Amino acid sequence: MARSLAETLDPQEALERALAAIGEGLGWRLGAAWEPLPGEPDVLVCVETWCEPGVDDSEFMSASRGIRLAPGEGLPGRVWATGEAAWIADVQDDANFPRASAARRAGLHAAFCFPLRSARGVLGVVEFYTSEARELDTELLEMMATLGDQIGQAVERRRDAEHLRAARTRHEAMLEVALDAVISMDDNGRVLEFNPAAERIFGYPAAEAVGQELAELIVPPELRERHRSGLRRYLETKEPVVLDRRLELTGMRVDGSTLPVELTITRIELPDQAGFAGYVRDITERKEAEAEMRASRARIVEAGDEARRKLERDLHDGAQQRLVELGLQLRMARAKIDANPMEAAEFLDAAVEALTEATAELRELARGIHPVVLTEGGLQPALRALVERSSIPAKLTEAPDQRFPPAVEAAAYFMVAEALTNAARYSDATAVEVSATQADGRLRVVITDDGRGEADLLGSGVRGIADRVAAVDGALSVRSPAGRGTVVRADIPCE
Repeated sequence: MARSLAETLDPQEALERALAAIGEGLGWRLGAAWEPLPGEPDVLVCVETWCEPGVDDSEFMSASRGIRLAPGEGLPGRVWATGEAAWIADVQDDANFPRASAARRAGLHAAFCFPLRSARGVLGVVEFYTSEARELDTELLEMMATLGDQIGQAVERRRDAEHLRAARTRHEAMLEVALDAVISMDDNGRVLEFNPAAERIFGYPAAEAVGQELAELIVPPELRERHRSGLRRYLETKEPVVLDRRLELTGMRVDGSTLPVELTITRIELPDQAGFAGYVRDITERKEAEAEMRASRARIVEAGDEARRKLERDLHDGAQQRLVELGLQLRMARAKIDANPMEAAEFLDAAVEALTEATAELRELARGIHPVVLTEGGLQPALRALVERSSIPAKLTEAPDQRFPPAVEAAAYFMVAEALTNAARYSDATAVEVSATQADGRLRVVITDDGRGEADLLGSGVRGIADRVAAVDGALSVRSPAGRGTVVRADIPCE
């Protein structure tokens, strides 16, 4: 039995080999191993069986594998509860043997059972049966109890090894699929592990990185001494300064280029390995997004300032001049009203005309600030008015007649207005289509032209649209292949 156990690392195969070695060695007919059910520690189930070659005991085997025993129930449950080996001279006459009818049909009589022990207690039990009734063999039972300790320890060691292998496999799998770089180093600052994400971020193959000093590998030259002194200080004082904190630093790729990274360092203490684990995230995209957000805010402020200056100029050069002229004409009319009523009437007519023109200019200015049709009628009539005023042929193919939050309607309206202006100025388009649809809590606005394409995605026109959409948490996309027109699409939350 010891030789058979030594020939396998698999705990289940170790049980199978132990059953065969004992059964064949003693000349008994059938054996079975029982263990607590995973997740139900108070339920005992049959996990392995053996029978003498040439003997068909499938019915009793099936009965064993199909039954669940509680502590104290049946021969296995009795031994499991007491932790002591037990013998039954004839199971067919035993009052506490749930499988008695199956044993009777199989012609089984004598049985013994012993526990499998380890340092953690009873792992399970093993039972054997033979075809004839036999009185208690104390010496055999004592020997089986000793073997049970050996089998239990062997199975436990193999299970521990299997769990360790499984844990190592899970660890390796997690490192393989991690999106962040995971780098471990020893107390000398040399790399122990370098996962695939670290390879992608920094450009070194793991085989080349392992064993190198981390400072020389991914730390920019101007920061290396700081890294080394921090490591020395911690090893001398054990006082953490940067451990278990999220830090934003600069890393270095294999080609010498740098990138912004978010770093968390933890201390690891293992029996066979002590050192540090670093979790590194490339935050280039986040930094770019933050920079773009700052630039977008600056553009919005600048656009607002420019809009106010334009409004000021328009008021000064237009309606304000009309109103000044109106005041002069009214004063002239008042001066003439007694002496020359006819001339006074002419001044009044001119004043009425000036007032009409001033009112028209103010109305036009108001439309540019926030169109009345959008406020009163909603998005559908406002978009229809836009396409009707377009300087190139435009068509509104679809638009919801429901109302949306004012900020959403304004964003969609001015986005279409700017897109139509861009198409007229830069695309050489002959036709434009506008559509707006609502689904899944989002308003989708699409402007398609048949122009030359190749829109400047970094130009002020597209940037202005992007800023408007971003201001209401929307998403903008632009497709503009050469010679195939431009499609501007925005998805705006509308709930």
